[in-house]
Amino acid sequence: MSGKTRPTRADYRHFLEIPTRWGDNDAYAHLNNVVYYSFFDTVVSRFLLESGAIDLKTSPVIGVVVETGCRYLAPIAFPDLVTAGLRVARIGNTSIRYEIGIFRNAEDQASAEGHFIHVYVDRETQTRPTPLPQALRDAVAPLVVG
Repeated sequence: MSGKTRPTRADYRHFLEIPTRWGDNDAYAHLNNVVYYSFFDTVVSRFLLESGAIDLKTSPVIGVVVETGCRYLAPIAFPDLVTAGLRVARIGNTSIRYEIGIFRNAEDQASAEGHFIHVYVDRETQTRPTPLPQALRDAVAPLVVG
């Protein structure tokens, strides 16, 4: 681990509890690295769906992931309860950078931190970036950090 400090819950604006499952553990008795990416996708998708910013069947734009990354800071294992913290680092014309902190049980320091960037594209073509709809901008605005 680098000298960078571990994020805390206070660094995030929205939270979602996600239970771990027995099958999430790997042979080393902690969560497999791919499970963290599922947590990232879950917290962002649930936020967007619950805010009404995106409808899976009818929204004219969809977000495609063009970049992702994770920094693992401390182990998590089943049966821990995960809380995924969400914030937005940047809202562009056609993209949003989401940042996620993964917290184990009631711990205040993150066990992992990650990000992904959605570029929003036309649902029909799925190739041309398109400006973010105002409803999406309005939904994520409260998540923006400094």
